Amino acid sequence: MDLSRFDLPRYLAQLPLFHQLQSVELERMARGSQLRQLARGEDVFHIGDPCTEFHIVISGQIKLFGLSPQGREKIIEIVGPGSSFGEAIMFLDRPYHVNAQALVETLLLSVSCRVVISEIKSDPDFAMRMLAGLSHRLHSLTSDVQAYALQSGAERVIGYLLRGLPEMWPNGGPEKPVSITLPVSKAAIASRLSMTPEYFSRVLHELESQGLIVIDRREITIPDPSRLMLLPPDMAEIGAHGR
Repeated sequence: MDLSRFDLPRYLAQLPLFHQLQSVELERMARGSQLRQLARGEDVFHIGDPCTEFHIVISGQIKLFGLSPQGREKIIEIVGPGSSFGEAIMFLDRPYHVNAQALVETLLLSVSCRVVISEIKSDPDFAMRMLAGLSHRLHSLTSDVQAYALQSGAERVIGYLLRGLPEMWPNGGPEKPVSITLPVSKAAIASRLSMTPEYFSRVLHELESQGLIVIDRREITIPDPSRLMLLPPDMAEIGAHGR
């Protein structure tokens, strides 16, 4: 992609955070932003790097992850197109506390802390929209912690497969099969769900053996999503072990 021809103000205007800004304000935000093309596996930042900007994924995917003292990776979040990361640390004036790396070829927009704070000072509505975004992120992370503590592995896998689907259900439940494509490797999803890749695959195949899903590589078909919502009784044991 020829980045010099990318209409950055127009793109910013389509994002919920910026859509109420006037053209002159969008131009100002664009001047304080940088487009970056990242190859698969390329780092965005590391733990301890100073945070002087936050980031928006235009296309591709970014993983936020930590490393144990033994070098084991734990994915905290997978950020897709239209989503942002790094805002909270930017306001704390502290270094990044996670690592960020491109999972696939990614186009990333990095927005300067300086221009964001300037906009907040001049536009209270902009500040409220940014607070709403941060609150949504906090709610999502709180839900994740609750799931890790209270849900079995099988329940977490089912929740992941069904995430976002209710928006597609005008009458409370779909009547037709739903197909989804796993956006990243099974190992990455397993890390995101705090389980081993082997256990994640085991749960998937158990769901398939019960006719609740059909697996074709990364393509998963859910014949009856309303059935999948109910954890099968005979999966209680597998859902409690192997994390």
